[in-house]
Amino acid sequence: MSDSQKTLLLVDGSSYLYRAYHALPDLRNGEGLPTGAIYGMINMLRKLRNDFPAEYIACVFDAKGKTFRDALYPAYKEHRPSMPEDLAKQIEPIHEAVRALGWPIVVVEGVEADDVIGTLACQATAQGVRTVVSTGDKDLAQLVNDHVTLVNTMSGEVLDPPGVVAKFGVPPERIVDYLSLIGDAVDNVPGVPKVGPKTAVKWLAEYGTLDSIMAGADGIKGVVGENLRNTLDWLPRARELVTVKTDCDLSDAVADFHALRELGEDNEKLVAFFSRYGFKTWLREATGESLPNARAAARSSRAGAAPAPSPQGGLFDGPADASADLPAPDTTPAEIRYETVTTEAALDAWIARIIDAPLTAIDTETTSLDPMQAQLVGLSLSVEPGEAAYIPVAHRGPDVAGMENHGQLSREYVLERLRPWLEDPARPKLGQHLKYDSHVFANHGVKLLGIAQDTMLESYVLASHRNHGMDSLAERLLNLKTLTYEEVCGKGASQIGFDQIDLQRATEYAAEDADVTLRLHRKMHPQLEAASGLKYVYENIEIPVSVVLQKIERNGVLIDAARLGAQSAELGQRMMALEAAAFEAAGQPFNLGSPKQIGEILFTQMKLPVVKKTASGAPSTDEEVLQKLAEDYPLPKLLLDYRGLSKLKSTYTDKLPKMVNPQTGRVHTSYGQATAVTGRLASTEPNLQNIPVRTEEGRRIREAFIAAPGNVIVSADYSQIELRIMAHISGDENLLRAFANGEDIHRATAGEIFGVEREAVSSEQRRYAKVINFGLIYGMSAFGLASNLGIEREAAKHYIDRYFMRYPGVAHYMEETRQTAREQGYVETVFGRRLWLPDINGGNGPRRQGAERAAINAPMQGTAADLIKLSMIAVQDWLEGDNLGTRQIMQVHDELVLEVPQAELELVKTRLPELMCSVATLRVPLVAEVGSGSNWEEAH
Repeated sequence: MSDSQKTLLLVDGSSYLYRAYHALPDLRNGEGLPTGAIYGMINMLRKLRNDFPAEYIACVFDAKGKTFRDALYPAYKEHRPSMPEDLAKQIEPIHEAVRALGWPIVVVEGVEADDVIGTLACQATAQGVRTVVSTGDKDLAQLVNDHVTLVNTMSGEVLDPPGVVAKFGVPPERIVDYLSLIGDAVDNVPGVPKVGPKTAVKWLAEYGTLDSIMAGADGIKGVVGENLRNTLDWLPRARELVTVKTDCDLSDAVADFHALRELGEDNEKLVAFFSRYGFKTWLREATGESLPNARAAARSSRAGAAPAPSPQGGLFDGPADASADLPAPDTTPAEIRYETVTTEAALDAWIARIIDAPLTAIDTETTSLDPMQAQLVGLSLSVEPGEAAYIPVAHRGPDVAGMENHGQLSREYVLERLRPWLEDPARPKLGQHLKYDSHVFANHGVKLLGIAQDTMLESYVLASHRNHGMDSLAERLLNLKTLTYEEVCGKGASQIGFDQIDLQRATEYAAEDADVTLRLHRKMHPQLEAASGLKYVYENIEIPVSVVLQKIERNGVLIDAARLGAQSAELGQRMMALEAAAFEAAGQPFNLGSPKQIGEILFTQMKLPVVKKTASGAPSTDEEVLQKLAEDYPLPKLLLDYRGLSKLKSTYTDKLPKMVNPQTGRVHTSYGQATAVTGRLASTEPNLQNIPVRTEEGRRIREAFIAAPGNVIVSADYSQIELRIMAHISGDENLLRAFANGEDIHRATAGEIFGVEREAVSSEQRRYAKVINFGLIYGMSAFGLASNLGIEREAAKHYIDRYFMRYPGVAHYMEETRQTAREQGYVETVFGRRLWLPDINGGNGPRRQGAERAAINAPMQGTAADLIKLSMIAVQDWLEGDNLGTRQIMQVHDELVLEVPQAELELVKTRLPELMCSVATLRVPLVAEVGSGSNWEEAH
């Protein structure tokens, strides 16, 4: 085999070990030694060598001490914290493991790992050998050429020359110039202030090289041009600092790349190593022990069981998920033992177990999915994987009908025996969507306390874009196909209630729920523990707010059914009038609810222009099309008005009175906590978040949400919360100053854009500025802005350019965020919530563009969601701590709605905004506006 057919595989070991350490939970062996980084390093190296076979391989680490860059720039990397103690303890074992895996280690004193990699790659290229470099360091993109490729095992990204251009916007030979301009925050190398990737790419496209940009600096206008000119003396030094050396003397460490032969694993050393550090699965593999497929044996009799072993790996699929190389604890039980509890003695035995258990999984089986109506049929418990109990309390199937006590303990007896444990906040409970189970227990007078963990919320915090149902999680994370409700109870018209299922089958299904919930928790929770931001969001926001939401749902809201009935009649009369007007405009009667007939009238008979088509090729008549046509034609406007009134009538004025709970006399919405990817809550049955507030009809519907006698409605919402978050995240000085001074932010923006004094801003200019302020944080383009304002596209582009000129921090934030999202696959809120963007590195189509817009807006929308959740928690703590009669009854976007006894009104109006504004400290003041009235509309 000639050298031209061979490959050199180089690993940036220093990058690997830090990534392994921060990505993995705090794993330890039997002696208490940390092993997480060791495990991750071994896992990644094995996967890499399997994916990229090579004749020459090496793992390159940074040497201790300073390098030539420290002499060039004393502040180089000075802000980096010292190596964590637990990671430092794992360095020597990592080196030992790497050698046992057959990887030569290269460490050169006074030379960084990047420069060693650059020199070895250059040597290989000179001899026609292909080089693959595994790293997450963007600086090494400068090495890419036809013979050198970068791979990122975390993201699955492979960078060849076209890949570098696609990712950075410049070819590999311009990466050094690019980095010099934008700087390297990781290594503390400054670039040109306020110059981000977009500007750097633009300049390099226009001028070609950094030298040419510097030579033409006088011709670059604006703040960035001035910043460039002020940085000219520094840029040569920056370029020297970011340039990877390719001519280092490596002779003290390795003769040349030919010495880096692939050696193969030393099984004897690996056996000793795996034994010492407690890697049992790898130890069994290394010693040749068979791995019994416990799951297949234990579940072979179950229909649809999945016998394949669960692969080692992380929680997520796809290249965007940084946990793809994460291990998780083995949660596969050696055997399955499910028990049906039908005697007092068996119940007592399980009560003793759950009292002593550090955590108990609990699940309920009920008569209904409606949490306010559901009655308990049975409940299941699990404290160890593979072991669970089902306690039937209200079954009435054929197998229990003729038995004494119907073959089960009574619901009243079981709940009274379990009540001390259920209502003990010191006994930690785990469940899958425990908010629902809390309602079920509350329906029987039991208050579920001690909610410590929830697998639905664990999944949601780890990957909000995924499916969080238990069946889906089990299949994805445990490689286990669980019994479905349809398999147990049937489908469609032949489906029976769970209370009619025979006890053996019910136990198989229900006990599995508790067992699998416990196993899923043990699979996911270490990954939450490993990421401080995610851990904070889960423990301090999602778990406590789920408890608050359950209370809000049970509180419900009082509605005036008579008022809604009158409004429904009025809406019906107006719809009839609109229908008659539409018939006249069309010249004939037609079904206003039929898209096909509407299309025939608009496009075949009236010859209106076709704006867009459906997937089938027919002209579309959706709302966007009608709005566009309504600008010039009367009939589309009539159709839009008719649709709007029809939706209000069917969704609210007709439906709400029918949704009043007969026991409480109130309407009880359900808040979906794991629905929106941004962390926002979703309201269903009824949806209280879609009542329009900008129309007279929508506002009138809010008038029907009333306070009970002796009470008033109080509403408090954050003022311009997403713009304030934008100011905080972007750090833009002009935005920060405007908010700090308490200015009207839209007037301030208008002053900046139109170049006039604040006092001289017209109402029209303020309206433009408001659209721009909100539009840009949602990624609105010049085309969208032009359409929204009814102006020419060039004028809209001019406004956007002026906006970014006046708010350069916002522009820099947007570009930096897009780049960060592309690199790591997610963005974060201020509190550490991760918002995954699976399409961010997709093709050039609408999905990627949508992901880029979401990358900019999601941190603001997600932070706003976190803030309102923290407010709900703080308000509930205050109300309960001070034993007040006030109750939270609704949460709608950035608004909290409370029902307040008249005697507590002034206290609540004072304290409520104080609490909402104190849940977090941003770089701008939070402002909450509060109002009150006899109904929701008056209070809003």
